[in-house]
Amino acid sequence: MRWMRGEKQWWGLGVAVAAGLVLGQLAIPAPVPAAQAVILSTTTSTQDSGLLDVLVPLFQKRTGYTVKAISVGTGQALALAARGEADVCLVHAPDAEKKYVSEGLLLNRRLVMHNDFLIVGPAGDPARIKGLASAADALRRLAEAKITFVSRGDNSGTHQLEKKLWKEAELDPSGAWYLQAGQGMGATLVIAWEKQAYSLTDRGTFLAFKKRVQLVPLVEKDRILLNIYSVLEPDPTKFPRINVAGGKAFADFMVSKEAQDIIRTFGTEKFGEPLFFPDAGKREEAL
Repeated sequence: MRWMRGEKQWWGLGVAVAAGLVLGQLAIPAPVPAAQAVILSTTTSTQDSGLLDVLVPLFQKRTGYTVKAISVGTGQALALAARGEADVCLVHAPDAEKKYVSEGLLLNRRLVMHNDFLIVGPAGDPARIKGLASAADALRRLAEAKITFVSRGDNSGTHQLEKKLWKEAELDPSGAWYLQAGQGMGATLVIAWEKQAYSLTDRGTFLAFKKRVQLVPLVEKDRILLNIYSVLEPDPTKFPRINVAGGKAFADFMVSKEAQDIIRTFGTEKFGEPLFFPDAGKREEAL
């Protein structure tokens, strides 16, 4: 009888231990399989504007994937995807994007949204560029007066456009007045504000930082300042280790009606105007 009783006690203890282990396992979230993680390379403006903070959690909830966002300049974001180090990229440098597509490294370029670029500066506008119709003329005036201009200097989509504008102005900027921050858009705006300088920015990040930096829009609406964002996917035949399904799922989500409806109104409540305009299914020349 004592043996039987002891056996029951040990059996009961074993059940309790096993139950405790099961409950312990339930209390600890299981790690997400690597195949479920999507590496997104994207520009700092999508991060600084707050858009990713809204769209990424929704995508994760809808699909079960997790997103690991690498927020860098567009040049770096494209290069990461073109080396198979990201599963999908969301960027805004059309000329560079088309080059990677023509080389067969990135595929399925689809328009997601657009806003525009602005040249911003101190309200006093010492260079007197406010209202100029040509962004290149505005930069030329800044260079002639040697008034401080803060460039991102990071080969981002913004920096690539800036270089295009300097080329149109037939100038190669250099000297103490021309500062290269090597930073994202938000940080570059802060530097420009601290130095009471001028800078080129996308409208979304500018609106998101408007309360932090007392800079004002001075030159806008020039056609060359159109800022188009697209999603692209790496070629799976060249990079077999990428998460093809996850990358495509994220790209598909960005052009879905649900995401496009969010983009259409994002920022309106806080800033009084949307930060981006949805473009899924549109042609670039129609914008």
